[in-house]
Amino acid sequence: MSNRNKPELFYENTVEGRFVRRLNRFTAEVEIDGVVQEVHVKNTGRLGELLVPKAKVTLQQIASETRATAYDLISVYKPRLKWVNVDSLAPNALMKQYYNDGTFALVKPEFTYGSSRFDFYMERGGEKYLSEVKGCTLAAPIPGFGLFPDAPTERGVKHLYELARAAANGYHCSIDFVIQMNGIRQVNPNDETQPEFRQALLHAVKAGVEVVCHGCHVEADRIWISSIVGDTQRFKTR
Repeated sequence: MSNRNKPELFYENTVEGRFVRRLNRFTAEVEIDGVVQEVHVKNTGRLGELLVPKAKVTLQQIASETRATAYDLISVYKPRLKWVNVDSLAPNALMKQYYNDGTFALVKPEFTYGSSRFDFYMERGGEKYLSEVKGCTLAAPIPGFGLFPDAPTERGVKHLYELARAAANGYHCSIDFVIQMNGIRQVNPNDETQPEFRQALLHAVKAGVEVVCHGCHVEADRIWISSIVGDTQRFKTR
């Protein structure tokens, strides 16, 4: 992490359970202390390789009278990877800490440029920066690599082309992959799921967009960024 602070998230009030089945994009059934309960899934991706019957999971208990469920699904245990964080809000929360370490004079989340809204806009020394953050929860067959996306994302493709236009207009642009798994430091485009994403990524890199991979250490109730790989050069040769 060099001189930057270590971005970290810790989940309080957690319990363990066993995954039963997914009901829809937002809810699943999990057995907690012998009782099957409906829980909120904080990730609309497929997660098919993770959310399998009897998988050990971690949940965060949420006290709220307005919620239909009392628990959020936070992490899933997969023997090859150990704990995998499946909270889709975690990547942005970690990157918010990363960018707010004093390096930039201004950090603004949810910034609109063109017809897209990007995760972060920053300023430093009169220069303008844009960052789009993507969480990666799908491991590739190749050790040490993840795949993105795990489901088609037209929004993700659009963001890459918009970043390319911003780079052409003088912005320093990056796509930041936050890898929510242990032992994985780089990300490959998932051609089987969406070949258009690779095409858009290569176009963006050619236009000057940087690719940065943030490797993480994941435990049942916490996640922190443990390594950073500037991966642009690898895609420049494609």
